[in-house]
Amino acid sequence: MTFRRVLIANRGEIACRIAEGLRELAISPVAVISEADRGALHARVADEVVEIGPAEPARSYLDAESLIAAARRSGCSSTSGPGTRPVTACSGSA
Repeated sequence: MTFRRVLIANRGEIACRIAEGLRELAISPVAVISEADRGALHARVADEVVEIGPAEPARSYLDAESLIAAARRSGCSSTSGPGTRPVTACSGSA
């Protein structure tokens, strides 16, 4: 399977580094943000940004259903970050 777009289920410096690495592999990085992260650096360095919910992490970054929906909406074939395990488990591909 060839990855063309990867959803980065993280924020901050680590998300920026993941985006940089994906670009080196000619893969388009897609960032997720909460309401609190609009305009954050990791959002500015991504090719696309998907808002996944309110500032509270339990209702955004830690909500596997929000991450799955964001990946589907943005056409991503994979995820990277701490949300990877819950997304895999919830998507039925585990």
